[in-house]
Amino acid sequence: MKKLIVVILLAAAPMLGLAAGGGVHLDDADIDLGDQASLQRGAKFFMNYCLSCHSAKFQRYNRMAKDLGLTDEEVINNLMFTTDKIGDTMNIAMTADKATEWFGSPPPDLSVISRARGVDWIYTYLRSFYLDEKRPFGVNNIVFPDVGMPHVLWDLQGAQKAVFKTEKDSAGNDIQVFDRFEPVTPGTLSPEAYDQVARDLTAFLSYVGEPIQMERRRLGVWVLLFIAVFFVFAYLLKKEYWKDVH
Repeated sequence: MKKLIVVILLAAAPMLGLAAGGGVHLDDADIDLGDQASLQRGAKFFMNYCLSCHSAKFQRYNRMAKDLGLTDEEVINNLMFTTDKIGDTMNIAMTADKATEWFGSPPPDLSVISRARGVDWIYTYLRSFYLDEKRPFGVNNIVFPDVGMPHVLWDLQGAQKAVFKTEKDSAGNDIQVFDRFEPVTPGTLSPEAYDQVARDLTAFLSYVGEPIQMERRRLGVWVLLFIAVFFVFAYLLKKEYWKDVH
């Protein structure tokens, strides 16, 4: 039994490491997948700011339209910029060779990023870009150090700098630890409004990672109720079968 527990903990260790975001505090995304308006706004931000570089090749436009309460015409007219077929998946026109030339490596597909990283990681990442002259695009990220992409939402959030403080590690050495962000130039949105943009985009990526999850949760409630009722009848049947034995 002890060996089984050890195996389970070792298997879960990588996932716990991802969830922790490499030791950086992750803010609570507080998303609501039942809020279709939030998902629709997230889809708009994804199509306008992300899809030029990042694909979501496991998601189809017509499936998104159905799940998000949109018509095919609304998606075609407002959210489709790289294809002309509503049944296509969300691919990008940029080739892997060009992506490598411009960014050093092809930007990852974001179909399952929410399942790989977690929604809190995505939400914190979108809000954690800061000015760094040492980086090729002039920005870095607290959650993803030495990030290789520009801050595409900078016009909405504005520019901010990261303030670090000096602390001692376990060996007594001085280390620089992130303390807070300070605004440098304002964006077109207030901090609260930009947080909502990050939340909407996170919610959409969570939906893309598992479009069926809301239906799965709804069915899960009925499955648990069925099991509870079945348990009562199973227990009564067990008592009836074993009454002569006892």
